[in-house]
This record gives sequence, C-alpha cells and structure tokens, in this order.
Amino acid sequence: MSLHISNTLTGTKEAFKPIDERHVRLYVCGPTVYNKPHIGNGRPVVVFDVLYRLLKTLYPKVTYVRNITDVDDKIHSRAFELGIAPSSLARQITEVFHGICDFLGALPPTHEPRVTDHMDDIIAMIQKLLDNGAAYEAEGHVLFRVSAAKNYGALARKDEEAMLAGARVDVASYKENPQDFVLWKPSKKFDSAWDAPFGKGRPGWHIECSAMAHKYLGEVFDIHGGGIDLIFPHHENEIAQSTCAHGTDTLANYWMHNGHLQIDGAKMAKSMGNVVTFDDVMRAHRGDVVRVALLQSHYKQPLNWTEQSLHMAKSFMDKYYRAMEKVPSDEYSSIVGHLAMPAVKQALLDDLNTPQVFSILNKAFETAEIADLISTMKFMGLGRLTPQKWFQNLSSTSLSEDIVRELISQRAEAKQARQFERADKIRQLLFKEGVILDDTRDGTRWRVR
Repeated sequence: MSLHISNTLTGTKEAFKPIDERHVRLYVCGPTVYNKPHIGNGRPVVVFDVLYRLLKTLYPKVTYVRNITDVDDKIHSRAFELGIAPSSLARQITEVFHGICDFLGALPPTHEPRVTDHMDDIIAMIQKLLDNGAAYEAEGHVLFRVSAAKNYGALARKDEEAMLAGARVDVASYKENPQDFVLWKPSKKFDSAWDAPFGKGRPGWHIECSAMAHKYLGEVFDIHGGGIDLIFPHHENEIAQSTCAHGTDTLANYWMHNGHLQIDGAKMAKSMGNVVTFDDVMRAHRGDVVRVALLQSHYKQPLNWTEQSLHMAKSFMDKYYRAMEKVPSDEYSSIVGHLAMPAVKQALLDDLNTPQVFSILNKAFETAEIADLISTMKFMGLGRLTPQKWFQNLSSTSLSEDIVRELISQRAEAKQARQFERADKIRQLLFKEGVILDDTRDGTRWRVR
C-alpha cells in the first residue's frame, strides 16, 4: 500500500504522489512565540513528526520546514505588557518551545526559519506583488488585493459572504475591499521595525510563511500542514499571495490539518479557565505518556484531553516497559528505531492511523519479537528510556533515589540479621510512597507503581 493522506484542498483521502520521487518537501506552520505553549500546541508537533518519520522511510530525501513566527502583533502586545523587548520575549518562548519538542520526542525539522532572519525575502516578495498589481499601498500599509487571486476561498470552502464576515474583524477605511489583507504595516513606537522601499515597518503574518516556504521549498511543494484553525484565513491567504507572486496554480499539492484539542469535551479557552499549559503537564507526566495521549485519536478528529486519556497512555507505556524488563540496558539502548513492524507501517500509510497503531502494539507486546517491538516504538518516537529508568521515576513521591537505595540496603541488613519485622516495615514504608520492591535471585529491584 502506498501512502494515502486526507487532502483538505480536495476534501478526499488520496494516494500521495510527490512532485519528485527523490525529494519530498513538507512545510508546517510553527508557533507564534508570544506566550508559553499550551497542550494544544503540542498536537501538530507530534502529528507531523510522525509524518516526517514515515516519509523518511519512503523517500531518499525529505526536507521538513517548520517556522518560528517571531514577529507578530501578539508578540508586541505581550512584550509591552511585560515591559521587555519583543525580540527578548520571542527568544525566551522559542527556547521553551524547543524544550517541549524534546520532551515530546520530536525530531528537529530540516530547517526552522525565523521571520527575523528572512526579512529580505519577505520584502522582496511584497515588492513582487506590488510590481505585478496584486498588492497596493495605502496609508503606510501594503495590502494584498484579493481580487487578483484565482479561486480564493477554495481551500476553506467558504463563499464570499462567509469570508467577508471574517474580514470585517480587521476592516479599515483604506482597504479597497474588506477582504484585502495586510502584507506590511507601519510600526508603532514600541514595535520592531525594518526599512523597506514601501516604508519602515514590519510584515503581516501571512506573507511571512509564504516567503519562508519559497526560500526553502520552492514555488510549489508537496505537503503543507498545520492546525485546522489555520485553514482560514492564514493558509487561504498564503495560497493567494504565493500563487500571485510566482504565477502558479497552487502553493502545495496536499494540505493536512489536525483537529482541535478539547479539555474534558469542552473547547480550551482562557475565558473558560481550562487552559492546560505544558508547565502543568511536564510537572505531572513523562514525555512518552503525553506523546501517546496526543496520538490516541486520529489527527483529523478533535482530541479530548482528559485524565482518563493520560491514564490510558501511562498504562500503555507501562505495559510496553514490562515486556522489555528482561532486556539488558545496553542491548535495549543499542537498537535504533528506523523501521516499524509491517502492520504498524501499513496503519501509518493509511492517513497516519495512529489509533490503529496503538491497537496493534498493545497486542504485539506479548507476541512480537523484542527487537521488532523496540525498533517500532522508537520509530514512533517512544520508548526513549530503559525499563529500569522508566519504572524508577520518583517524581510522584517525596523520596529521592538515594533514600530508596539506602532503605533497601537497611532492609537487606535487617533480613540478614533475621529482623523480619523491621524489614517488613521498611517495605511497607516504601509501598506507601509508591515504591514497590521485587526480590529476585539477582537482588532486590524497585519500581514506582
């Protein structure tokens, strides 16, 4: 079976046919770095990480670009609130984002362009749109003329009335058409600013991605991904300005969008007080558990984030590591996850069917070859620890590893002195703290329940 993916552009699941069989090109919209990421920001990270891993097994070369938006109205507003420079805030949040990617086991993209490093490319594309009449200047702004774009609204499948309703949020008297959107805007006193032929200022959001995608992937590439909330207006506007700048019919042949994340069945929103940040999650759970929880639903569907889903993810990982407990640490660590079991690969080829992957793996923990299991789990970005390190996670207890080892030593001395009541009290003490002891021929092993 060849790779099939759901293409938002056509509304159907299609066989993937790359422009060049020797080189597949993928662009995914990365974060706008104005505030610490919430758990919903992690979903596209892991979804497109799985796609990237899969593509790398199918094609000789894969270029994966995920941008960092470090120039944006939200960044400037938040920086003003904090009394720091926008660039300083952007650097801080970018560092936090990279830490989250590591926590989730995501591979680094081939390129991670930042807007501030590509201002010349952005200005050049805006100038090109001005030169060919697809853009115009008005009151210090440069705006894209939506009437110049063919099939505007095709990706989002919105009619003109629906698009006008969305555009009215940002209506301005200097626009020829309410749907026209900003390519360049004059900067306020506190904002970052760059010199350009059309005035000192900074770019609008949409042009940033178009310019960076062109820089690394060319005029037309294979796959563009992102969250479902980006379809309109962001991705629609990317297509419009890119096709007008390059004289092409499309920007990407396939568009993939992951669904929203909900909290206990409700939309996550500050107004509802149910925003779950990665700070919260990382204190309570391990990266593999969070990664599994984010992949338990099909990427196209809404994902309901609950304590139950985290419990199921933890149980899945515990089951895997129990199956691996007899594998020596050096042997476990030496297996590299480049290949997945055939059944897992088939499930991924079917539009990244990760729920089916976990169903297959749950059954395989008891029947598959150990090496195949380890390789498959690592291919999925999971199983990064040895079983010993997994089960000896003391983050949920008040004990340190040194204390646990000292108590185990004291228990061994008590048993040797035939002080069995004292030895049993030490076991009970550890059990109350969530530490379970297993006496084996090789000595006492411990794990956290």
